[in-house]
Amino acid sequence: MLPAVAAALTVLLAGCTVGPDYKGAPTTTNASSFKRAPDGVVATAPGVAAWWVALNDPQLTALIEAGIGNSPDLRAAQARVREARAGLTQQQRNALPKVGATAAYLRTREPDLSSLSGGSSGSSGRGPVALYLAGFDASWELDLFGGTRRAVEAASAEADASEADLADTHVQLAAEIGSAYVGLRDQQQRIAIVRKSAELEEHVLSLTEQRRERGVSSQVDVERVRTQVENTRNALIPLDAQIAESLDELALLTGREPGALDDMLTQPAPLPALPQTVAVGDPAQLLRRRPDVRAAERRLASQSAQIGEREADWFPKVTLFGSLSYSAADPGHLVRKDNLTWLGVPYLQWNAFDFGRTKAKVDQARASFDEAQAKYESTVLGALRDADVALSRYGHERENVVSLRTVEGSATRAATLTEQRYRAGTATALDWIDAERTRYTAEQNRVQSDAQLIKDYVALQKSLGLGWEGNASPQ
Repeated sequence: MLPAVAAALTVLLAGCTVGPDYKGAPTTTNASSFKRAPDGVVATAPGVAAWWVALNDPQLTALIEAGIGNSPDLRAAQARVREARAGLTQQQRNALPKVGATAAYLRTREPDLSSLSGGSSGSSGRGPVALYLAGFDASWELDLFGGTRRAVEAASAEADASEADLADTHVQLAAEIGSAYVGLRDQQQRIAIVRKSAELEEHVLSLTEQRRERGVSSQVDVERVRTQVENTRNALIPLDAQIAESLDELALLTGREPGALDDMLTQPAPLPALPQTVAVGDPAQLLRRRPDVRAAERRLASQSAQIGEREADWFPKVTLFGSLSYSAADPGHLVRKDNLTWLGVPYLQWNAFDFGRTKAKVDQARASFDEAQAKYESTVLGALRDADVALSRYGHERENVVSLRTVEGSATRAATLTEQRYRAGTATALDWIDAERTRYTAEQNRVQSDAQLIKDYVALQKSLGLGWEGNASPQ
């Protein structure tokens, strides 16, 4: 009869769940498009999350795939997802009955009571007494006011947030590898330009020394050219250090020891090629896609559920308890009807007078919800800011590349004309070197701007939350 009553009571009160029902995250923006989107950026949704594929660089793709497979940071994020899922499973199991089994063997000797009553000192108590016990017990706390259901709801939202954190780790890792790889190729191209400049200046130094021997140039001219040569050679030292640093950074990001990528990446290669157009979608798509926004929203949902979990402590808790056990002095007679003892009882626990402890916990949960809501709004605004800034930088850097290409063309023509004048004897060696240095500087600036444009492209993909779909799964 008692189980039937308990079941009916559970069904009757199953819909009684205290605390606020989560209505979703608040609306923080009504923007329908990005205000600073430059030409060449389209409002269609990005076609693939693996943005690096559009750069058509096999080595970059291999590095990002290696990072996804080997990064310790990703493994740590995957472990946190498994931990959160295990926490959810634990909360779900808390709603089920708890069943236990006991078994015991007792052996004792009765005391000698005759000595206490003045009997013979040689008498003794009864021999050893043995007792065998075996039984089962079960308890089940009825979730009458939804405290356990709210705990499951909170744990489920936390598990979703951990999965979004894992996706965000993918986004961050892919962007860091892409930026470090482009930086390496930029440094390799610039050091090649400096080496060509040093070779040319050494050639001019040789010509100047020959002209001095013929009495056409002075020793001062030779020393000035030699000074330019040494300054150019010194510029190679920091670039070599930067290349070594970039190689080690890429090794770290892909989960390898320093120097592991030297053989693979020491040979210079061109910068990746940018696609003609970039799809960015709109702000609403951005907020649905960015993992950090989804993580913040899921934690907001978790905090909402925790309010109900704490409010349930205001109400009584009803637990059904049952016990079934056997006891006998002989193990062969243990499982007999006469040796059976059973107990079935509901009991109620209610902290009606806790001097404000429950209220303090509820107030704490509500404050945590307000904090989570503020963090969500901040994350949304930060995501929109990131995308807007990335679009602006990408557009301005494209304009800068066009301008620097024009400068490079003018410097190249000026260097060619100055070389012709030097060979004709109407310009000095320093004039030629200055023209060549201007040309090489213009070329370096253009290469550096090309690299910065690709880095801005990578930063734009990161701001759009791309780089995780199909990859973010715990192992």
